[in-house]
Amino acid sequence: LDSRSQRLIERTLLREHPEVAVLGEEGTVGDVGSEWRWVVDPIDGTVNFAYGLPHACVSIALQRRIRPARPSLARAYPDLNYETVVGVVYDPFQDELWTAVLGQAARMNGRKISVGSRSRLDQSIVGMGFAKYASTLNAMLPVFNQLIHKVRKVRILGAAALSMTYVATGRLDAYMEPGIRLWDIAAGGLIVECAGGEFWRRPIPGEHTYEILANNGKLRRALERVKRKAKA
Repeated sequence: LDSRSQRLIERTLLREHPEVAVLGEEGTVGDVGSEWRWVVDPIDGTVNFAYGLPHACVSIALQRRIRPARPSLARAYPDLNYETVVGVVYDPFQDELWTAVLGQAARMNGRKISVGSRSRLDQSIVGMGFAKYASTLNAMLPVFNQLIHKVRKVRILGAAALSMTYVATGRLDAYMEPGIRLWDIAAGGLIVECAGGEFWRRPIPGEHTYEILANNGKLRRALERVKRKAKA
C-alpha cells in the first residue's frame, strides 16, 4: 500500500514538475542533483491504516537546497543542505488538510491555525512515538515513566505527521520521538513553525534520521528536564 501510494504521488508530482526530485519512504526518483526536492510519506501511520484504525495521513513537503550554516556537519548529514518551504498533510478520514508556506501562517482547510498556550506540564497533553527497536525503547520508556506523572495525559497515536499537525492546531501541546525519518516530519515541522510553535530537531546516525521535539514554544525546557531525569 505504501509503494502503490508513493508511485501515484510520484507520477503526479513528476508530471507537473519533472525537474524536481522526489525523496520518499519507498525510495528516490528524479534528478537527485536538483535544487529542489519533494519529501513524501505516502502513508504515515501505515500500521493504523492496514488494521483499519482511522488515523493515518499523507505528508508531502517541498525543500530547496541552501548554503548550510555548518558545512562540516552538513557533510555528515546531507539533509542540512535543504530547508522546507512548503508543507502539506492530509487526513482522508477526517477530511482535514493542513498547509504551510515558509513565512506565512499555517492553515487547516483554509483557516489560520495556531499552537496552544499551555505552559504547565500538568495541564498539557504530550504525544510520543517510538519504534520497537531496543535503542528507541531504552531511550523512551524511562521518559514515558517519568512523563506520565507530570503531564495531564500522554498519547501514542501512531502517526507522527498527524501528531505534529495536532500540535500546530493546539490539540496536543508537544510531540517527541527519538528516532524518526525525514519524510515523517518535514511537512509537519514547517506547519508547527508557521503556526507559532517550535520544531526542535537534531540529526542522528542513520539515513535521514532525527530526534525531534515539536511543541507550542513553551514546554521544551520542562520536557528536556524530564528527559534528563529519566536518563540519570
